Amino acid sequence: MQNIINKLEQTSELSGRYLAWLTLFIVVVTFIVVVLRYVFDIGSIAMQESISYMHAFVFMLGAAYTLKHDSHVRVDIFYRKMNPKNKALVDLLGTLLLLFPVCLFILFSSWDYVLTSWSQFEESGEAGGLAYVYILKTALLIMPVLLMIQGTALSLKSLLLIKSSKEA
Repeated sequence: MQNIINKLEQTSELSGRYLAWLTLFIVVVTFIVVVLRYVFDIGSIAMQESISYMHAFVFMLGAAYTLKHDSHVRVDIFYRKMNPKNKALVDLLGTLLLLFPVCLFILFSSWDYVLTSWSQFEESGEAGGLAYVYILKTALLIMPVLLMIQGTALSLKSLLLIKSSKEA
């Protein structure tokens, strides 16, 4: 089972590491936009929109990586004082009762929205904007899938920990 967990977590790890490079591009493109605007009095809607796209990809598609590294914000008044078995139980129940239902809701409620965007090859409403709004909206489908992959790994890890503590 540990091999399955490792394979699932590898998806989150790789996606997070690749997405991290977008933060560098956000800084570079933002710098270029500022220099073009204030030094050369040149504006670029497409460049400004690309910053928003990259920002959205980092946050939406990086959520699974953040979950893998237990870096999501949590109110852990009780959690931090729990023993590993109880933490695993909270993680398992939280994943099954909260994470999976929310991910499924996002996936199913976004499906038609994204498909409609793809069927029209939706473009920016701004003159000179990016012509790839449908790609941005696709993140609404990829995010819950990545989170469910990582949630499955977290659930399996929790089950292993609960099982091993019962045997001890």
